[in-house]
Amino acid sequence: MPLHSVSVAGVVVRDDGRVLAIRRADNGTWEPPGGVLELDERPEDGAAREVLEETGIHVSVERLTGVYKNMTRGIVALVFRCRPVDGVERTSSESTAVEWLTPAEVETRMAEVYAVRVLDALNSATAPHVRAHDGRHLLETA
Repeated sequence: MPLHSVSVAGVVVRDDGRVLAIRRADNGTWEPPGGVLELDERPEDGAAREVLEETGIHVSVERLTGVYKNMTRGIVALVFRCRPVDGVERTSSESTAVEWLTPAEVETRMAEVYAVRVLDALNSATAPHVRAHDGRHLLETA
């Protein structure tokens, strides 16, 4: 029986409303920073670790904003809204660019399945979103 993989991501929002994003080194796509949750790690700690590793930015994790399942690959992503507290932007072995994007830039640069994670996190009036996708596009809810 196949197992699920759990990943975490941080949507880091500055006071001016811009969002931290990376251009991934392996495939060139723009995404919020994130990665695989370690077995001995709390989800919030994993999100903060991934943001720091990939961008150089220390964050305070505020709250869970969404749960997203890639139905094709069996990956469940937990996405947290964060705020920057320290650090200077830098690339890593996993990122070729680190930028603070406007919500409009998020919509044009990121694939739908990543842009929706950021936009869900920016919509602070709602409970966490739960969405399924095929790796590229959202799937309709039942």
